[in-house]
Amino acid sequence: MALPVEMAGTRNLPLPERKIEWLRKLYERAVAGFYDVVLSPSEWKVSQGKTLHWRIAERSSGIGDILPSMRTDIFLENENSGRRIIIDTKFNAILTKGWYREESLRSGYIYQMYAYLRSQEGNGDPLSESVSGILLHPVVGGKAVDERAVVQGHEIRFATVDLGASAVEIRTRLLELIAGTPKRENA
Repeated sequence: MALPVEMAGTRNLPLPERKIEWLRKLYERAVAGFYDVVLSPSEWKVSQGKTLHWRIAERSSGIGDILPSMRTDIFLENENSGRRIIIDTKFNAILTKGWYREESLRSGYIYQMYAYLRSQEGNGDPLSESVSGILLHPVVGGKAVDERAVVQGHEIRFATVDLGASAVEIRTRLLELIAGTPKRENA
């Protein structure tokens, strides 16, 4: 749970590349690794980088050469509880300036998660009908977010985790995210 920083600390880490792609992959692997280590293997199956397939009814001869694949960051499955969760980690602010408002979720990420969730329906797998998704970002600028919407039967959660928090707080937060619906104030 140690974060690489450029100040002297209690742990020596190799000097990372100074590229955002490296940090983004580190964040994704850390979250996947956390769930893989912490969740009970007798209950949860944790996969990283799982490829999902488009449900194509008809195809032209060249579509297979140009249609991008869908590859999830983290795929959690608990057959005993009937839960499947797709987590897509993003290493940027969860909110951005929108067309008509100061803060808005990033529409491209929502479309991506929507495709992950809806493309699996109707394949004979009961968990694919109720799969949920989490778009997980780090807290940026102190703004924590935990919102959700059920879109055509699939819950999509938009959440942040404070990577500057203690290891205990990060652990608690990551476990809260897969425990269920976020608590709402004034509800």
